[in-house]
Amino acid sequence: MASRFTILLYYKYASVADPQGLAESQRAFCREHGLLGRVLIAAEGINGTVAGSAEATDHYRDHLRAQPGFADVAFKASFADALPFRRLDIRVRTEIVTLGAPDDPDPLQAGAPHLSPDEWKRTIEEEDVVLFDVRNRYESEVGRFKGAITPAIDNFRDLPGILPEYAALKDKKVLMYCTGGIRCEKASALFRQAGFKHVYQLEGGIVTYAERHGDAHWEGDCFVFDERMMVPIGRSAEREPVGRCAHTGAPTRNVINCLHDPCHRMFLVAPEAIAQNPDHRLCPECRHAGLTSTTADYLGSPVRPHR
Repeated sequence: MASRFTILLYYKYASVADPQGLAESQRAFCREHGLLGRVLIAAEGINGTVAGSAEATDHYRDHLRAQPGFADVAFKASFADALPFRRLDIRVRTEIVTLGAPDDPDPLQAGAPHLSPDEWKRTIEEEDVVLFDVRNRYESEVGRFKGAITPAIDNFRDLPGILPEYAALKDKKVLMYCTGGIRCEKASALFRQAGFKHVYQLEGGIVTYAERHGDAHWEGDCFVFDERMMVPIGRSAEREPVGRCAHTGAPTRNVINCLHDPCHRMFLVAPEAIAQNPDHRLCPECRHAGLTSTTADYLGSPVRPHR
């Protein structure tokens, strides 16, 4: 039976003269067509995920492509039997993905060349390369390209601060990837600005690669920023998870926020571990600090992913 809902993932760097006006028109259109999701708009472009019926998402593609600067926006579609969002959230931001670098690089001018999924796979198989995951720590713990460098960051904006740790890679051929491609646009520009000579990015990100090549050179699942939390890559759903519970080390795909609201960092924890001890809803750092499930400030909200 066909899935009832379509999920569109997309981004586009383009000059937006009136971000607030675009946000208002997006909000009105989505409400009229029953679309839910999250859309960020800035003077530098748009970044969104929206979900709804096939008809509504088809109309949305046409609507966005009719806006100035967005005629060639690329959409990545996936499907689900239930809506993966509870509400519509459209906001105007300074950046459509927050890097926060002191000298913010322009991805349109300084971004690295793209490799198609076919070129990416061939390059991995035939050349001496370094794979670099620019996603957050908990995302790469759920799944990653085999042998990739996976920085221990909880937010994309932490990447500039750890860049000096990878100075030894400046003369290497670095293949950079993320979920849909948007973070690589800025991360690759940042790396090139810092003197990395041979940087390339995966066109369309993990999502597009998986559509073409499944789990070739990949291990685990793919974390996504909606209520699905993750989607299988190739036959990963049939295999043991590569993620490990932060408390017990047991295999798991389960990602939660730390119960302690001032912390609320995301981490992997096996449901069985929580059943055995409610304090396992706290991350290891908060547990080591002496907090318990009864003394911590309760999060009291659904999972809140860091970007």
